Amino acid sequence: MAETASGSSRQATKDPMSEAIARSRTGLVAVAVASGLVNVLYLTSSFFMLQVYDRVIPSRSIPSLIALSLLALMLYLFQGAFELTRSRMLTRIAGIIDDTMGSRVFKMMLKAPVKTKASIDGLSIMKDFDQVRSFVSSAGPPAFFDLPWLPFYVAICFLFHPVIGYMAVGGALILMVLTYLTNRSTQVSAKKVHELTGQRSAFLSAAQRNAEVIEAMGMANDFSRQWTATNANYRSSYQTNSDTSNGYLSVTKIFRIALQSAVLAVGAVLVIENQASGGIIIASSILTSRALAPVEQAIANWRGFVSAQQAWKRLRHMLNALPEADMPLSLPAPKQSLAVESLSSGPAGLQKLVISNVSFTLQAGSALGVIGPSASGKSSLVRALTAVWPIYRGSVRLDGAALDQWSDEDRGRHLGYLPQEIELFAGSVSDNIARFRENPDAADVIEAAKAAGVHDLILRLPNGYDTDIGLSGSMLSAGQRQRIGLARALFGKPFLVVLDEPNSNLDSEGEVALTDAIIGIRKRGGIVIVVAHRPSALAAVDFVLMMKDGGLAAFGPKDEVLSKVLRRANQPNERSSPLKVVGESPEQIRQ
Repeated sequence: MAETASGSSRQATKDPMSEAIARSRTGLVAVAVASGLVNVLYLTSSFFMLQVYDRVIPSRSIPSLIALSLLALMLYLFQGAFELTRSRMLTRIAGIIDDTMGSRVFKMMLKAPVKTKASIDGLSIMKDFDQVRSFVSSAGPPAFFDLPWLPFYVAICFLFHPVIGYMAVGGALILMVLTYLTNRSTQVSAKKVHELTGQRSAFLSAAQRNAEVIEAMGMANDFSRQWTATNANYRSSYQTNSDTSNGYLSVTKIFRIALQSAVLAVGAVLVIENQASGGIIIASSILTSRALAPVEQAIANWRGFVSAQQAWKRLRHMLNALPEADMPLSLPAPKQSLAVESLSSGPAGLQKLVISNVSFTLQAGSALGVIGPSASGKSSLVRALTAVWPIYRGSVRLDGAALDQWSDEDRGRHLGYLPQEIELFAGSVSDNIARFRENPDAADVIEAAKAAGVHDLILRLPNGYDTDIGLSGSMLSAGQRQRIGLARALFGKPFLVVLDEPNSNLDSEGEVALTDAIIGIRKRGGIVIVVAHRPSALAAVDFVLMMKDGGLAAFGPKDEVLSKVLRRANQPNERSSPLKVVGESPEQIRQ
């Protein structure tokens, strides 16, 4: 029964790509119908010229010319209306794709850097999505909708005269060969251009993030030199791709113009030989040109088509790599314990264990200090505890439930996280503390700020909680960002609070506030895990865990573990002292 209830609570997730196509099906049918009507109405100019040359001119009838002109004008208006309808429908289909896939793609962009290989840039996923959406609403799709009508025009050319029909067939075959060669020549270069575009964007992002360092240390010329080399490589590949595509387009355009002139010449010969009327000369030339125009347009838009096709494949690959999990059964908020069982973890996509076989248990009201030398696995441990890194073996359980038994949103409500590098977002102080939740309770925001000891600091800002902190919190000092980041971690009273070097940018006042915050979490029955390099962060913890070489070296009550650390440090044959993990004297550690 329990299994049945759990299964019924899960929601079947749909493939957003398939859903987008399904929702667009009616629009695509409308575009196909509009394309059919447009292509039929494209015959207007050919038949108008045919009637003028074969009927109006010989009869010298002005009324007939006026009637034909009015009819042609009406048909042209219908053609324009259908063209407009088709373009608007394609724009609406692009909107449907955006509406159906936009949120899912954004979530993939956020997850890609932490759930896939480090080489994958999350922004490239959004660029691929924009590429697909832009192509759908461009002039490319109409050309491909017009291509199936090529046999229709060729058949009419045969009705004019078999020789003209054969010329149209020959021209169509040659253009198809050119289309194939265009596709074959641009596939590889388009892929290379995409890769270099990603490298170029990553370089620019890194340079912009580190602009202060570059300016302070006079590194602008060196970075400019690297940028020039990177950009030159991109420019060379882009030029190769563009030259290939434009070369085939130019050949196609000249060939179509030459073929149109050839049809005029052949039509003239047919008229001289009394095998066709005079109107055939102009009508067949216009019709042949129109028959081959979709092929020319397809070649002109082939580069965009190839880019969109490759982008669509990459999105499909990322959707398969980052599936959206079904919504699990909603569990009660954890209140009792954290159990880490034989935990082994490492970066996503690499299958490389950075931490291995770590086990410990904490009860509500406990605080754990994590110490260890540099590169011992401290930050790696907290990444696994917060589900940032995948768990390859073992488990992390809150009240007996593994982390993956909660949805991302529910797990986030029970977890507070302060990383080493504090990154705030453009917006107000209140928005950042409330994690940008919709309509947060102001009392909860203020309570989190007070718990972090930052309420008075915020009130001294120009607009208090409504102060706009700028991009990445640039309007605040490093210490202020860290303390507001702590308030964000405490928002909503999460059961598990993980703090990675929370006092790295704090002054004495900030460290006192940090200690009070840890004590406050323990008093309300939460669990705190603190990664520490400085002893002041350990003041309010009751357990200590020492990491070494990615494994658990010691775990237990603070005094017991620190005594072991001190004994090892006092051994004369010990090559390196574990006390370096906190960087202070034994007396300071005991305090």
